[in-house]
Amino acid sequence: MLSVGASSSQTSAQPIALDLTGLSPTELRQNTDGWHAVLCVGDTTHRVWMKKLPVAGASQAIELPMDSSFGLRAQAAQSLVRTLSGRSPRPPLPNLPAQRRRRLALVLRALDGSNEGQNYRAIAEGLFGKERVPEHAWKTDDLRSHTIRLVQRGLALMRGGYRELLRPKRKDK
Repeated sequence: MLSVGASSSQTSAQPIALDLTGLSPTELRQNTDGWHAVLCVGDTTHRVWMKKLPVAGASQAIELPMDSSFGLRAQAAQSLVRTLSGRSPRPPLPNLPAQRRRRLALVLRALDGSNEGQNYRAIAEGLFGKERVPEHAWKTDDLRSHTIRLVQRGLALMRGGYRELLRPKRKDK
């Protein structure tokens, strides 16, 4: 829940309107600690708390306490501002290069095979075709090592590493 109140600073930027006039009694209610609003815009729902109801057209501010939840509140605040501005609640994700998309598809397919109990040879045959998997010397073949790395990467993504997909690749200087 975001804490919203009247802004004490003057800015030259156009304020973003926080219009509460069309809310029903279930979406805007007064409690002993102030006003609680549930703003449903499109597919997004925002919960806002205010000590006082804002004056129409007045500049508003979002309070972001510096605590362990600061990052979450900052993301929620950015989402609210984007939504009230008529934009998507989240910024568009960066486009993944085609090579990275192909690799991620291989990783997910390898993970599916592993989760179904297939061995590395069967996974490699499913990914790269039976003709590319050698009958002999499988233990030392590069394709086996590649398949193992794909499965390991899929397991890492499944265990929480999927968040890496949302972060842009860093370019080391």
